[in-house]
Amino acid sequence: MALHRKRQRADGATADTYATHAMQVSVPRFHMPAQGLRPDVAFHLVNDDLMLDGNARQNLATFCQTWFDDEIHKLMDLSIDKNMIDKDEYPATAEVESRCVHILAELWNSPAGVDTIGCSTTGSSEAAMLGGLALKWRWRERRMADGKPADRPNLITGPVQVCWHKFARYFDVELREVPLERDRLVMTPDEVLKRVDENTIGVVPTLGVTFTCQYEPIADIAAALDRLQAERGIDVPIHVDAASGGFIAPFVAPNLQWDFRLPRVHSINASGHKFGLAPLGVGWIIWREKQDLPEGLVFRVNYLGGDMPTFALNFSRPGGQIICQYYLMLRLGKDGYRLIHESCYGVAQHVAKRIPKLGPFEVLYDGDSNSGIPAVSWTLREGAKAHYSLFDLSDRLRSRGWQVAAYSMVPNIEDMVVMRILIRHGFSRDMADALLDDLQRSLEYFKTHPVTHKMGPEDGRSYNHDAIKPPPIRAKVTA
Repeated sequence: MALHRKRQRADGATADTYATHAMQVSVPRFHMPAQGLRPDVAFHLVNDDLMLDGNARQNLATFCQTWFDDEIHKLMDLSIDKNMIDKDEYPATAEVESRCVHILAELWNSPAGVDTIGCSTTGSSEAAMLGGLALKWRWRERRMADGKPADRPNLITGPVQVCWHKFARYFDVELREVPLERDRLVMTPDEVLKRVDENTIGVVPTLGVTFTCQYEPIADIAAALDRLQAERGIDVPIHVDAASGGFIAPFVAPNLQWDFRLPRVHSINASGHKFGLAPLGVGWIIWREKQDLPEGLVFRVNYLGGDMPTFALNFSRPGGQIICQYYLMLRLGKDGYRLIHESCYGVAQHVAKRIPKLGPFEVLYDGDSNSGIPAVSWTLREGAKAHYSLFDLSDRLRSRGWQVAAYSMVPNIEDMVVMRILIRHGFSRDMADALLDDLQRSLEYFKTHPVTHKMGPEDGRSYNHDAIKPPPIRAKVTA
């Protein structure tokens, strides 16, 4: 009897994950163990490591708006082995992708109808690069047809996400990024016209600038380029970086002129996992007409079982995010997306009204649905004598779990520091009040604990995740 109880205790201890030998020793971090682990033990080891990550619900620095319900999890499980590149083996998934492309083209008022051309990507950054490549190739074709040199292309942008800096560096294009001023935080038509010449492959306005979250005046820029063509014969297309706004404006601000209703807009990219609410890892690119995507950029492969055209920087990629994007389009419909985004705007405007009352803050963007995405951005008022920096404030908020971006602006206002919160789906009015209470509590802490060394961008962990610049190349890269 005693022996039976002893075995029972031993078996029970062995059955408990945290009583196994593997949990009592340090597992290798940088090499593969010689012997494998039980699946439950390996799972708990990895799961425990992930506990050190921040809470996504409190991450107000990210533009990602992914929201899961049970059906999303089920669809992702069903799609875990579907390779989006293999359209011959997964024709139903390919059809879902095509449906999403046509739905977005309709939302963005494409004139192409059934002849719409576009594709999914692994994110909006890849989609932006594909749009930039199409601009460069179309410009080069025109130059060569006219017998002119095509070796000095340039691209005009406002303050942009890092993907455009990557595009310019990787594909040898001069980036003419419009410098900002404290009283002009977006690209304007006049600033564009100062930089356009016959080597300009395109202009990229942003529908939701990462630094302040405002919409750039796309219709006004298009009108200025129309006048330029009439006066000087220089025809410059527009690619709209609608990474965030592309899944917002059609539902909340349908009368805003920014999309294919403007003939000068030749292509648009958007992110499905931002305000499209899809699981992380999906972007979209749509061209106005087939001729806007040069045939030379499209590859055809047949070694997967069929003749398939492909235009992407990646090859194999998952299909689950695309399937879930289509599910969300069906589940939410236009009204569902509108209601979700309007709720986020309401919370943003609530926060924007409180921010100036808490400290010496100047609101740069207040969550107006006609001029930007659901967000709030602010800076310290000029001349304000604060005993802390916004980097200090961001760091202090982290002690309560909040991730709030603080970052330096771009030339010519690099001395200006901005704080920004994105209002994500699921961030309620109560959560906003909790954040504001913690913000006030942090400011009161600084009154009694003055900062002796104010944090700067080189000290803090907080930065603008989507707009951070790549480091300079310090050594020549060789093949």
